[in-house]
Amino acid sequence: MRISLIRTGFDDFLNEIYHICKLFFADVEWVEDGGEAAELTIRTSLEYAGDISSATAAVSLHDAAGALLCREEDVRALPSAGSEAVRRECKRALGRALLKCLQTSTGMEQPWGILTGVRPMKLMHNFMMKESMDTCRQVLREDYLLSPEKVRLLSEIGERQLRVIPDLFRMERQVSLYIGIPFCPTKCAYCTFPAYDIRGNNGSVQSFLKGLQYEIRQVGDWLARTGMSVTTVYWGGGTPTSIEAEEMDELFQVLHQSVPGMAGIRELTVEAGRPDTITPEKIAVMKRWKVDRISINPQSFTQSTLDTIGRHHTVKETVEKYLLCRELGMNNINMDLILGLPNEGLRELEISLEQLERLMPESLTVHTLSFKRASRLTQNRERYELAERDEVQAMMARTVEWTNAHGYNPYYMYRQKNILGNQENVGYSLPGYESLYNILMMEERQTIIGLGCGAVSKIMGPDGAVERFPNPKEPSVYNSAYQEYTKRKLDLMDLVLGTAPKG
Repeated sequence: MRISLIRTGFDDFLNEIYHICKLFFADVEWVEDGGEAAELTIRTSLEYAGDISSATAAVSLHDAAGALLCREEDVRALPSAGSEAVRRECKRALGRALLKCLQTSTGMEQPWGILTGVRPMKLMHNFMMKESMDTCRQVLREDYLLSPEKVRLLSEIGERQLRVIPDLFRMERQVSLYIGIPFCPTKCAYCTFPAYDIRGNNGSVQSFLKGLQYEIRQVGDWLARTGMSVTTVYWGGGTPTSIEAEEMDELFQVLHQSVPGMAGIRELTVEAGRPDTITPEKIAVMKRWKVDRISINPQSFTQSTLDTIGRHHTVKETVEKYLLCRELGMNNINMDLILGLPNEGLRELEISLEQLERLMPESLTVHTLSFKRASRLTQNRERYELAERDEVQAMMARTVEWTNAHGYNPYYMYRQKNILGNQENVGYSLPGYESLYNILMMEERQTIIGLGCGAVSKIMGPDGAVERFPNPKEPSVYNSAYQEYTKRKLDLMDLVLGTAPKG
């Protein structure tokens, strides 16, 4: 869509205008007024009352011939708290007027209103710390234009998270650990996570494990020095169960020797996402070290879909490995589904839901396919047949219906850029089986220390600002520089958290 944008009084809101337009049009190309013919012209203006106590944001849309398609005004009182607060209110006013115009002219409703970020629950938390739940809901409806269903979803998740983690807003002296294992049997078409063929030559696995053990020991020393306690530990990747059982066992030994208080952490999760990496020996290692949650991710229970996206395992193998884990005593299993995978619609979703009904994992994460720039799927999008917006919405509605009927409750959620149908990813669980790490990491309520290849540390400053520190994604780079990266990360944590040694 070629769009001409003519602004009066809006100097720096181009990014917000662009992201709202992207909700309606797959491709947005700005053209200069008077230049190449625009398919749509957006005119915006901002006018203040004489005493600057209120502002009027106006938006009008015009077709290629200049005819008026729609016009909306949004008049709001302005806060007296300072220029930044005024700017935020003007931005929201513009967003509301633009969203209403685009909804009217296209006939497309946007259930998330003017929210285009990936963490709407973080906004909800900020409201919950200051306001009643009724006020939170009102603000979401009126200021952000969320649909009743999305307001209800955020409210339900917010209340559940506080029940599951009562100290959610008071975790300054606690951290969680993320351990990134960057290897997989093969790389899936939709994936952009650090995931390298464990049979390939992207850096020695043994060299990587040596570097990871060093990083664990150094972080353990830092935890002991600062007195920080560990809430949860999460093994991700990649696929952590790609490495051998003996290698997993050695990592657990180093973790328990180095990290203070490992025996008392609240949750220990290992992603066993690829069923073709699960063996009785690896399950035995996880049981020995008291792993209390694993994830086995089918993504789909349609074999042709698995073949298309490059998951080199069978549906039969997924079920067999799930039952093996059950037989060997794993009693908290998560499974992931992705809605909107190539060639999938409601029929294929029903096949997956029928299989889930037989297995009944303790938790289920429902993702909507997102077009990540570096993924093979995005780079070759024309090769794949994908569900249309209405069908994706119907698939999401069906999963909500199914989870409600089977006793699963939503407990965390997030969104992604370029997600099909402007939907979301939702974690559901049976009561008592919510993943604490997922809540803490996604809502950015505490510092997450990332160890290993591609792991990103998120350091929460006293003011709530988040400093990010990424480890190298490529094993060969990590292997050659892990000591340097570990020191830089610990120095940054000391600076942001104020934990540097005195003197």
